[in-house]
Amino acid sequence: MNRNPEKIIILLLIFLLMAVFTSCDSNRVYEEHIALKKESWNVKNQLQFDAAISDVLSRYNVYLNVRNSPEYPYSNLFLFMNTVSPDGKTSRDTIELTLADYDGRWLGSGMGSVKFSRFLFQKNVRFEQTGNYRFIFEQAMRVPELKGITDFGLRIEKQ
Repeated sequence: MNRNPEKIIILLLIFLLMAVFTSCDSNRVYEEHIALKKESWNVKNQLQFDAAISDVLSRYNVYLNVRNSPEYPYSNLFLFMNTVSPDGKTSRDTIELTLADYDGRWLGSGMGSVKFSRFLFQKNVRFEQTGNYRFIFEQAMRVPELKGITDFGLRIEKQ
């Protein structure tokens, strides 16, 4: 029986890469990003995320992800967040995210002009019920069109 060692090595590398990429993000329970049309967030545009939570014993970290371009005119971003739990109860939070330092330098990462920032919004959270949680975000910057926000996202991961 003649086996080609090159094929065996390639197959092993493929399996190794698959294992690495599937295990790197094993704590992620939910992650979604919404691209904003024309890199602009209208005050009437609510961004909605629906996350199914099945484990009420675990603790979670909740992150907010923002991509902004240099056209964003502010150093911070104010948001309203409405959370609707599976039983229909609603809570509302006001959130401030800092995107630039006092000198106007963007704090996010990225090689080009668009910067990505991940903010730990809630740490060590326990969801009280199993089911679908709805997170609804509104920009609260007191301008009708908020230019320069390209994407907004929500990430929930187990601790």
